[in-house]
This record gives sequence, C-alpha cells and structure tokens, in this order.
Amino acid sequence: MYLAIAGALCATALVPGTASAAPRSHTASAGLANTESQIGPFTEPAFAATCDWHRFGEGEIPPWWLMFRDPLCVEYSKRDITFDNGGALRFLVAEPSRFALAMVTCRYYQKDHWSVQTTTGATPWVTWDGQYWWDKSGQRAGARLSGFRIHGTSVGIGDAVAALRPVYPELADALEEYGSEAGETGLTTAIPYSPLCSTAG
Repeated sequence: MYLAIAGALCATALVPGTASAAPRSHTASAGLANTESQIGPFTEPAFAATCDWHRFGEGEIPPWWLMFRDPLCVEYSKRDITFDNGGALRFLVAEPSRFALAMVTCRYYQKDHWSVQTTTGATPWVTWDGQYWWDKSGQRAGARLSGFRIHGTSVGIGDAVAALRPVYPELADALEEYGSEAGETGLTTAIPYSPLCSTAG
C-alpha cells in the first residue's frame, strides 16, 4: 500500500528545479489559492519530537482508539510477508485496519520494515525500511525509503547518484539531496488543504 504512495512521490524527485520548503498557510482561502506543488528533500515533520511511538509486530492490528492521538506515530514490523508460513496472509488481514486508522489522522508518522519472500529463508523479492508522514494542517507530506533492494540488488536515487557522478557530476549533485546512500530515495511534497485539520498542532 505505502510502496505505491511512496513510489509515486519518489518518482517526482527526478523533476529538476522543483525543490522548495516554503511554509504553507493554514487558512482555507490560502489553501485553495496555493498553487505551489514543489517538492524538496526528505525531512522529518516538525511534530516528530513530540511523537509517542506505538510499535506493532507482524500482522498485529493497532487498537481503534489510536485514531484520537494527535500526532499518531506508529512503527510496524512487516518482515515476515512470507507465503509458506502464513505471514503474507496475516499481513493482508491486518493492513486494511492499519490503513483505515492512518487515513483519519491529521498528523501521522509511520516507520516500517518490509521483507517479502516466497519461503522462509529465501532471498527476499523486495526489502526496505520506510518512513512516511503527513501534516494535513501544514499541507506537507514526506516519504523516504532506505535499503531498498529487489532480489538483493540495491535500487534508489542514491544508486543513480553513484552511477552518474563520474560522468554527470552536476546532475548527481542535484539528485543527491533526494538520496545519497545505496537504496535510498526520499522527498517532501505539498498536499491539499484539509478543513477538518485546520486547528491541528
């Protein structure tokens, strides 16, 4: 679920000349008039220092009352998405509740740790550690993948930076803000104004 969201965000990091960290207005009129959609390098949200982290194991469903936490900060272990031991099924059963819980929040920060494999002990199809957050009142969101590997091969803007630097150092420098380590890609971007979250924070 979050891979699709993060992947779409991360793809836009390749568009040159779009970095911006301008603050967003919290008023409805300014929110509707705001045409800025620029992206910038990944940063943690301003509310990160106030997070009370709630951590959950494989296939564990968080309690419903967490929807009232502001900000809501959760960490999930998703390393056992495995098809021969029921891990993938447990993940699929738990994920809709996790998604529903996240969607109702105004300020949300999630960290998770993924590994998808056919059988226990097999080389994973895909692995990564993720960070995803949004602040609907501040109209900003961020996503960062680190250690992203497909069948053991590192993939990310950080890998592109390393490959480009010997031949296109200026392009490598421009991209480096969005990922400098192997398997790393991250950014922040604007999100639409939410009147339901206008007083958050």
